[in-house]
Amino acid sequence: MEKQEQDGLLDGEFKYKKNIDGTINKRVVICTHCSKEFQFHRSNSTLKYHLNAKHAFVGAAASPGLRQTTLSERRPLGKSSLDKLTDNIAKWIAKDCRPLSIVEDKGFADVLKVASQDASYKPPARSTITIRIHELYETEKKKKEEALVHTECVALTGDHWTSLSNDNYLGVTAHLITEAWGLTSFALTIMKTEERHFAEACAEQFQTVARRWRIEEKVTTVGTDSARNMIAAARIMPFNHMPCTAHILQRCITVSLADSGFVTALAKCRKIVGHFKHSPANTAELNAEQVSLGRKQEPLAQDVPTRWNSTLEMVKRLIRNQTAVTATLDKQKHKLVLLTPPEWDKLQRLETLLEPCRYVTELLGGEAYVSCSVVLPAFCHLRRVMEVTDEDPAYVVRFKEKFKEDLASCQEHTNYAWLQIATALDPRFKDLRSVPKTDREAVWTTLAGMLHEDSPRRSHTAEEGPAKKRLSLLQMDSDSESEEEVQQDRAIQRYRAEPCTALEDCPLQWWAAHAGAHSQLARLARRYLATPASTVPCERLFSVAGHIVNKKRSALHSENVDKLVCLSNWLKDE
Repeated sequence: MEKQEQDGLLDGEFKYKKNIDGTINKRVVICTHCSKEFQFHRSNSTLKYHLNAKHAFVGAAASPGLRQTTLSERRPLGKSSLDKLTDNIAKWIAKDCRPLSIVEDKGFADVLKVASQDASYKPPARSTITIRIHELYETEKKKKEEALVHTECVALTGDHWTSLSNDNYLGVTAHLITEAWGLTSFALTIMKTEERHFAEACAEQFQTVARRWRIEEKVTTVGTDSARNMIAAARIMPFNHMPCTAHILQRCITVSLADSGFVTALAKCRKIVGHFKHSPANTAELNAEQVSLGRKQEPLAQDVPTRWNSTLEMVKRLIRNQTAVTATLDKQKHKLVLLTPPEWDKLQRLETLLEPCRYVTELLGGEAYVSCSVVLPAFCHLRRVMEVTDEDPAYVVRFKEKFKEDLASCQEHTNYAWLQIATALDPRFKDLRSVPKTDREAVWTTLAGMLHEDSPRRSHTAEEGPAKKRLSLLQMDSDSESEEEVQQDRAIQRYRAEPCTALEDCPLQWWAAHAGAHSQLARLARRYLATPASTVPCERLFSVAGHIVNKKRSALHSENVDKLVCLSNWLKDE
């Protein structure tokens, strides 16, 4: 009977429609799950399709041949998907400083099987990842080379670093302003060095990096610390030297602290912090005391001579937890000499003195914004903060006077002329209030001279005729200004007439909008505003290198260290 009425209309999943008079209409069937009607002509293919499309799990038993594919039955990954996954694994390892051996971890393989929904998937071999990382390096390097080709000026920062395996490296970063007026910075190399750090060797290393990247004629400044060998190397190199202003500021703080009345109080602070840092039991008692006082559990911080602002952080945490620290020490047996009320007052004053220095240090250490033009206004701000008042005790007066004296001495050894021009080309500070009044007009005169040097020399053509040529020669010999000089003076005056922008505005955005109106000055702005104020970008490079060359990977070849550090830096914004 028509194959048992089409297998009982697929085992009861459908039923015939009843007419109004109670008779059965065998040309129309109704789905028992959704009550949808279908025309029935002794073929159940449409009914099977409906079950698998709308009621897959209900109809699976009735139509096993058309059952929907489950996750466990997913097809293996194709070649293109496998290649894409392998490329992303290599990129992840390079970007986040992971060891190559991670692809051999069983747990990593299990995660990838779940993520790819392919139980048969096997991670790529270490050799495959190594090849992909080398290919990725070459691809990203070409992008950086392309960026360097399309720029006229490049500023460098560099410093030396010693790895865990006692190998010496030179790290170099590049900084430039793109055609769209965007500030870009990236690593060029972290190159292993074998020579001692004499001035001649350091100068040759920087020039070698510039030759490898074919930017010898484009380098404007090289930023380094103020070590004697670096200063001597800067005299040898054909580039302008930009001493790290953040290092200068930290030196001023160190010198001022050593010559003031804070030494004894800071020594006691270090002992107290060490008392808790070196004992888990003491730390647990301090945490319990903090909780009982309703305060947040916060560990104390020890200052480190080479870590900027660490003294301020130590003082701030002690002041915030003064009650908890005092109460905890009162319950313990110890040989510490506690801080007296006058010394706690000293720490309060020291926090007030060091907080502006911390702000300026972090401001000058940025690489995502223009920092070179901020140096002179920042130093001017610090000099105002360090002005002596009638309420200052003797030890504060000594600190402020020593700080201003050392800052003035160090400022003489900076590239002061470069900083002045950079400040003038920043629309936020072009009023030059951070420059002495007697020097302001000299800055604009120097800037006008630069425009004259950068302007293309006008040659006389045959069409001008001998008469016009003779007149131009007479004009050159006269004391009056040429037409070209008058235009340059007008360009300076037009720029000076522009209103200063707000401090929170980006100077590069201003130049992007006004480059057409000040085309001559715009070229100088690209040159001067690209220079970073400090070598902090290079220090960040060494932090990445420290994550890569760790105890388990101390035998990494120097070429691999270079590629991995550069890749991690290049991929950080992707």
